[in-house]
Parts: sequence; structure tokens; C-alpha cells
Amino acid sequence: MSGHGTPIPMTSRKSGPLNGVAHVPGDKSISHRSLILGAMSVGETVVTGLLEGEDVLDTAKAMRAFGADVTRDDSGVWRVQGVGVGGFKEPSQVIDCGNSGTGVRLIMGTMATTNMTATFTGDASLCSRPMGRVTDPLALFGAQAFGRKGGRLPMTIVGAADPVAVRYTVPVPSAQVKSAVLLAALNAPGATVVIEKEATRDHTERMLAGFGATISAEETDEGRVITLMGRPELKAQTIVVPRDPSSAAFPVCAALIVEGSDVLVPNIGLNPTRAGLFTTLREMGADLTYENLREEGGEPVADLRARFSPDLKGIEVPPDRAASMIDEYPVLSVVAAFAQGQTVMKGVKELRVKESDRIDAMAKGLRAAGVTVEEGEDWWIVHGRGHGAVTGGVTVESRLDHRIAMSFIVMGMASEKPMRVDDASPIATSFPIFERLMADLGAQIVRNNV
Repeated sequence: MSGHGTPIPMTSRKSGPLNGVAHVPGDKSISHRSLILGAMSVGETVVTGLLEGEDVLDTAKAMRAFGADVTRDDSGVWRVQGVGVGGFKEPSQVIDCGNSGTGVRLIMGTMATTNMTATFTGDASLCSRPMGRVTDPLALFGAQAFGRKGGRLPMTIVGAADPVAVRYTVPVPSAQVKSAVLLAALNAPGATVVIEKEATRDHTERMLAGFGATISAEETDEGRVITLMGRPELKAQTIVVPRDPSSAAFPVCAALIVEGSDVLVPNIGLNPTRAGLFTTLREMGADLTYENLREEGGEPVADLRARFSPDLKGIEVPPDRAASMIDEYPVLSVVAAFAQGQTVMKGVKELRVKESDRIDAMAKGLRAAGVTVEEGEDWWIVHGRGHGAVTGGVTVESRLDHRIAMSFIVMGMASEKPMRVDDASPIATSFPIFERLMADLGAQIVRNNV
């Protein structure tokens, strides 16, 4: 499937039990950062388990454009010969980041404190997303940004010739913004301080420390204060990428709502800044257990077992949990439709500026399928109908958003009538094996002729 080519309509229909082992792809967040930090290091970084979806492959191409040697061998092992902090060369071509908001924002940060110019673009979805939240703090380092109206791509970044360290408070909970600032700080002399009022996923901090940067984090009255010393010599690492919890969400949630299901999803990263969905599902009464808890590469990991859970109950999800599960709210809303009672989700305005307006996209699709949804600017409520009472039977728009597409395909596996997605091609950006993996578990998914 391609997020940049011919639309691929797809239909899922009520399935028999989903059973088996679901080997989901590597963690997307860690995959992006492995390539970027490998490119900024001295020596050869070796990465196994990299997510080979379009988003991450676009980041690999970008690192090559900036001068790093990035290769993949026949066994799927990736090698990155880094150029060191400040060693990027000016790219000769426009950097196309496809559908990846994470990729483009992190790469902008990475090059913003090097004396060079680079132009970034992406697909229609990415070109509609705001970049000011990243370019504003990058301007404090001395970088300049020239883009379309509203701070949108295509955009040219002129890196700072004489970057300075900054002190910056992240205005909204965003791991992308925080990470872009930290990556920019690597080539700025002195100590850069980033303050986040609400903690977000901390893969960047963990990986920077692993690559040898001097970085610390402490909880204060201001929030979480992260301090990074600029101009380190990052040292190449060997990285084993854990499996992606955001991808695991789909087979896990499908198993909970499809009668008779029992699915094991091994080697899932359970970083506490990413595992909010699984905590929420268990609070709803899901039969979801962690097996073989362990630590790999500084990240907590476990095997997840999800079994059919007919007595799910709606809950109010704590707003302070939003940052740890922001990408999982679409599929959570599907599970909520099969629960009894209301599931209330607050503090989620970030969903409005993802690959699509995810609150609007999911609310419209759920309503069309017979589920009552209320919504506001930063909240929404799904009125659950209970097991066996969700009608389905409609075609919904994916809006070039992989998570919207996968969420409604999961919904079709348990609704009375099939669910059709107008274009499932964006799924390839993050979960290229989704269709085959779900079919292997027993899901009834078919592609439709255009």
C-alpha cells in the first residue's frame, strides 16, 4: 500500500475469533530517532527491528541527503555511518517527508543550528499541518523559516550561522516540539533548557543519553525541566528497536471486541510515556495482561495478551494521560463504541492537528455507523452501545490518515454490518504489514475495486 498513489478502498466485515501471535512492526518513534541520532554520531550505528514503513524510510532518505551513509543489508539490519554533530552537508534536493509530521519536525530541528539551507515538503496531508509550533522555538536559536501561509509546507529553513543556547517552555504537550528543540540544541554551545508542563514521550531524552549526550531531567514547580549541554560528541550505538505500542493497539483492540479472540502481541515497548492506552483499556475491564516483563535498550518491554472482553465499561480518561496515548484515541473510540456507558476523553485538542482532525473524522464515522458522539474543541464523548449492538454498514473517509483507516477497519470486524474505508493506502506509512497481519489472525478484510 502507498500513501502517495492510487486510493485503495478496503472493507472489513464481522470476523470469527481472532487468534494467534501478532508480530507488529518496530516502534516508529524510536526508529526515526535511531536514524537521526545515528547520522549525528561518530562511527557506525547498527539498528535491528527498524520499522520499514514509508515515514521512516523517508527519514532514512533525508539522512542520506544530509550526508550520512545509511544502508540496509539483506537480513534487515540497518547501518548508519554518522557525520557527527554539526557535520551535516547542505542537501542538493528538496527533502520530501511524505506523510510524517514526526520526521519533518525532528529533521528541521536537527539542521536548524547548522549553517545551511534546506527545503521541506510532503504529501497533501503533511502540507496542511502547521509547522509554526516548531519553527517558532527554532527561531530562538537563530534559524529562519519561510513557508506557505499559516506556517505550512513547502518550507525553507535557513540554519543559524551562530546558534545560541535557549530556554524554552513548550506551550502544548508535544514530544515532536520538545524533541525538535533538543535536537537543535545539540549544535548550540552551552546549556539549552526545555520545560514541559505535562510530560510527553521521552524517547529522545533516553536515546540522547544512550548516545553520550549530557542531559538531565527533573520535576520542578515549573514542570519537567530538561537540560542539554550542546556540542557533544555522540558515539555510535547498537540499537534493538522494540515493537511499536501504537501499532500494537490495533490487534489488541480488535481482540477485545471480536468474540472468542485470544491474541498475543510480543515484545511491545511499555515506556510509561507511551502506554496510556493499555492502562485505560484495563480500567475499562479489558482482559489484557502483561507477560514476560523485561527491559531492553533502556526501555521497558513485555508481551501483551488480549482476550475478548464482552463486559467493557465506559470511563472518563484522565486528561493528564492524553500525552501518553494521543495517537491511540481513534481506536480507543472504537472500543468505546462496544462498551457500556460513556467514555469521556478530555484534554485532547492535539488530535485536531494530526494527519487529520481526528476528533472530527472519528466522530463523523462513528455517527454514520449508529454511535452517538458528542464533541468540543478539546474533548469528545462516545456513548457506548455494548457488545453486538454497533450497526456499522457505512463507508467512511480516511482523510489520508493511517490511524483513522485502521480504526474503522477494526470496527468492521465486530460491527453487525461491514465497514468500508474509502482509502486505506495511508496505512503503509506506519504499519505496512497491517492487512496481512490481521488476516493471519482471522480478520475478514478485502480490497475493493475502484
